Amino acid sequence: MTESVPNTPLRRPQQHQEIASYLRDEIFAGRIPVGKSLPSEAELCEQFATSRGPVRQAVATLRSEGLISSGRGRRSIVLSNTRTESFEEVLCTASRVAQMGKIPGQVLQEFGLHQANDHIAEALWLNDTKTVVTLRRIRTANDHPVVVEEIYFSPSVSSTVLSVDPNAESFHRELMRNGVNYNNISRKARVTPATEEQAEALQLPVGAPLLEIELRAFTHTGAPVEYSVQRYSTEQLTFGLNIVRGHSSPLWIELEPEQIG
Repeated sequence: MTESVPNTPLRRPQQHQEIASYLRDEIFAGRIPVGKSLPSEAELCEQFATSRGPVRQAVATLRSEGLISSGRGRRSIVLSNTRTESFEEVLCTASRVAQMGKIPGQVLQEFGLHQANDHIAEALWLNDTKTVVTLRRIRTANDHPVVVEEIYFSPSVSSTVLSVDPNAESFHRELMRNGVNYNNISRKARVTPATEEQAEALQLPVGAPLLEIELRAFTHTGAPVEYSVQRYSTEQLTFGLNIVRGHSSPLWIELEPEQIG
């Protein structure tokens, strides 16, 4: 399946997204501490010159992220000031590293057209052609290696991908600026032992545990744009999840079939 890539700038965030972003920043900066109330609907409507609809949608977003508790007839209370990942941080390691207050960098290992194996072809729904743009690199934080990335792009976006400098500070941000339609992401994580090559890249012993994340990114029509494998050093790595009663968790856990029983 192929999809044209229009050369258009990123759309400005909708007003409810801007309001949610403002409230997140206030919470994470400690200006609205845990246990305190958000500004009232009326105050936010006046501040952003908007109706109650965008304000309520912004508040619902924060509730779904586990940051606040809200209910009919009462003010929303801050439950947590643990920062959640933005869409760009999920997609882009550089954005995640920068959010942690560290300087992102990379060691470029490979960039260009290659033949996809059967697993990659299946992930990207390849039929007629199996030639894909491949990007392999070691991502660093303050010059310390933290993740090895292998990224494979759908042939539908090959020309756009090849036009971007692989050493750009944020490769994915440049792709989105050039019109690549990233809309939704699916991730699967497991722990694997480091191979000799991976251990050398991450400056770890052979067999050290790595957090391996398989990521698939899709357009708004459901067509795959990217398949990647990220292998993180687990040293100093912590991850968590917020969930509110009444909402489904985005996390799923299962045992490999051969390990059951």
